[in-house]
Amino acid sequence: MLSVVALAVLLGLLAFGVPIFLALGMVSVGMLALEGRPLFDAALTAISGLNSSAFVAVLFFVIAAKFMESGGVARVLIEAAEAWVGWLRGGIGLVAVLGTTFFASVSGSSVVTAMTMGTLLIPIMVAKRYDRHFALGTLGAAGTLGILIPPSLSMILYGLVANESVAQLFLAGVVPGLLQAVILGVFVVLYSRRKGYVSGERPSREEFIARNVRAVPALLIPLVVFVGIYGGYTSVAESAALAAIVSLGVAMFAYREIHGRDIFSLITDAVKSAGAITFIVMFAMLFAHWLTGSGVPTAIVDFAVGKDLEPWQFLLYLSVIMIVLGTVLDAIAVLLIVTPIVLPTLAGLGIDRLHFGIVLIVNMEIAFLTPPLGLNLFVLSNIAKAPIAETIRGVAPFVALLLGFLLIVISFPELSLWLPNAFYG
Repeated sequence: MLSVVALAVLLGLLAFGVPIFLALGMVSVGMLALEGRPLFDAALTAISGLNSSAFVAVLFFVIAAKFMESGGVARVLIEAAEAWVGWLRGGIGLVAVLGTTFFASVSGSSVVTAMTMGTLLIPIMVAKRYDRHFALGTLGAAGTLGILIPPSLSMILYGLVANESVAQLFLAGVVPGLLQAVILGVFVVLYSRRKGYVSGERPSREEFIARNVRAVPALLIPLVVFVGIYGGYTSVAESAALAAIVSLGVAMFAYREIHGRDIFSLITDAVKSAGAITFIVMFAMLFAHWLTGSGVPTAIVDFAVGKDLEPWQFLLYLSVIMIVLGTVLDAIAVLLIVTPIVLPTLAGLGIDRLHFGIVLIVNMEIAFLTPPLGLNLFVLSNIAKAPIAETIRGVAPFVALLLGFLLIVISFPELSLWLPNAFYG
């Protein structure tokens, strides 16, 4: 009963706008004190959660994202995508999906992806006489790929809290991420043809080659990460540091959109963001420490076993809960609350932690698009100067698609596990 009260207090604090780290810390310390458990041991547990090389990767990936956001990477990726598919019927919408998929592979953030690509593409789509609500929905849904296609900051956070391999999580997100991009692309093309949206002009052979060559430096960024990690040359943290260095080099020398005077301010912003993540992770570890001794995970396992739930049924029920939470809480808050509660139950139910991580990430994607707190809704409404109701109307069919996609991911664990198993055995 006390655990239920504690969880209710936590959700109430978050609903009233208390910062995530503060809400987690207040509830965890309060409950540990009430139960008479040693606070010193809890503090050591919280701090030890930061003693991970994967945590260092957070800072460098945030720095890399800042350099890419300001360095012209998004624009050249869009130009390359236009060369490939922009001339098809509904091609500009397809460019939004394809270009955003490319950018997601280098940004690691849903909000950054939606904001950066939306700023460039929404005016283009509207100018091409696409309905504005459709443009908003397309960029909102495609922007969520930023946390599913690796490298992903959300995957790193899950890896830290769950003590799971970030490298394997990255691989687990590849096939589902590409499948989601295909689903979004097919819908965009079919909808565009039904509405009669115009196609763009097919580039000449010389222009096609020039655009793709110009995009090569941008595509080097994810290449450095993947070759470094899976070639056995670097750790995740070292690859993140290389990604930051390559991003800076690409932005300064290939695209010349960042100058020496900009570097300090961009790094300062990145360090502030990473610092906030540090406190969140630390108090999430403290929350997990309290939960482990509270009996909540055991009660969940007993309930699931008593109901004779199959793994997919448990994940489906849990997804309903996460989607409801995502309508009133920040997606990161949902990840940090749900993971410590559910993680100890997975082995007893026969659910792979990598698979659960991807299910959790897809639920976070949906949370970014669901009112009243879907961050992508507000980002895109601000970019397009559109009423929030229009943005919600635009994303509604895409949310339905993502719900269908979530069912596929839950039902077929092989989508998430095939690549990690093939690589690591």
